[in-house]
Amino acid sequence: MADWTDSIVGDRMTVDREFNDRVENSRFTSQEWGLIMTATEFDIEHADDPDRARIVADTEKLPQIMPELENVRSQMAQMGGAPGEEKSSSGGLMDSLKGALGLGNGSSGTDQERVDAAERLTQAYADALQKHLESKNKWEQVRNAYLE
Repeated sequence: MADWTDSIVGDRMTVDREFNDRVENSRFTSQEWGLIMTATEFDIEHADDPDRARIVADTEKLPQIMPELENVRSQMAQMGGAPGEEKSSSGGLMDSLKGALGLGNGSSGTDQERVDAAERLTQAYADALQKHLESKNKWEQVRNAYLE
């Protein structure tokens, strides 16, 4: 089942470029998106039914990377500001300590909102990938490779 993803590496690169605008308009930076994609796997749901088969994003690992996403955002803020983040006048060590203790802006509610947003964006990517494969008449080939 892993071989099907090997057969679409070039297609994924194309979709990555086309999807870049969507990422830029999201709440995630390109660095955060890269981390999200590293934690996301793709599967084909209902692969044995040509009418119902679709690529789905398996995002079960996303909650585990939320602390690292926060680290990426903090590093960007220290280097001049992360998009969508308001700059704090205090910053520095105290904010880092508060975040590590769960007392700052990185509360579990915020993490869940970010996980939800990441899940929506990764599924939109999966949908774009499937649409691309269909437009190139490769979808059936990919679906059949998955079934092998």
